[in-house]
Amino acid sequence: METKENHAEPESQQENGVERAKQAILQAAIPHVAFEGWSDASFRAAIADSEVAPGLASALYPRGGLDLALEFHRRGDTDMVEKLAATDLTNMRYTARVAYAIHTRLADADRELVRRGTTLFALPQNAAEGARAIWGTADAIWKALGDTSTDFNWYTKRMTLSGVYASTVLFWLGDDSPGNAATWDFLDRRLADVGQFEKFKAGLRDNPLTRSLREGPFSSAFAVFDKVRMPGMPRMPDDLPGRYRR
Repeated sequence: METKENHAEPESQQENGVERAKQAILQAAIPHVAFEGWSDASFRAAIADSEVAPGLASALYPRGGLDLALEFHRRGDTDMVEKLAATDLTNMRYTARVAYAIHTRLADADRELVRRGTTLFALPQNAAEGARAIWGTADAIWKALGDTSTDFNWYTKRMTLSGVYASTVLFWLGDDSPGNAATWDFLDRRLADVGQFEKFKAGLRDNPLTRSLREGPFSSAFAVFDKVRMPGMPRMPDDLPGRYRR
């Protein structure tokens, strides 16, 4: 036991040192991103300003500016989750909670840094990473709000919220209204649309015709969706798109 304790502390200190180096590079990059974007030029400048060893910096951010942008996005998600955890949302309707979460995510975000990131992820070679980042934000919101779904609803919730969040960000980037009031109105309309769609889905489930289809000759097709499960833990999100239970 003694040996394990002696080794645990240096290992923990090493991990903390690596994390500090990672954040130091990110913080050093931010002043350069407004001019150079999330690029290798910003990455090189961040290495020089942070005084982190180039070898370690390349190990932490092997794809340079792209990995910096992804880390910046993840940091925004983490900050949002921490703020939501410190807020009492029990008296809010569920839609209002989702709106509050997105508002929290964007309220303190640097518009120019997000704009530069949006431009980077719009490139064809980076589109998959951008989509994965937005999915991660949607997943973080649902988890913070206590979502416990593990079936096909796990996907539909995150897919729908990813679309709402992405469209809201694009609107927010061009919004010059006082307090971004137009953005929050836009968000409310998108969430209202989602609410109408959920009512439509519920109506389909209760409709005698669609119920007969589920129980009739097309039951095997509908059963496919009942067998879909969220990605396994703790490997998520590496095992996306998930599992199919036989």
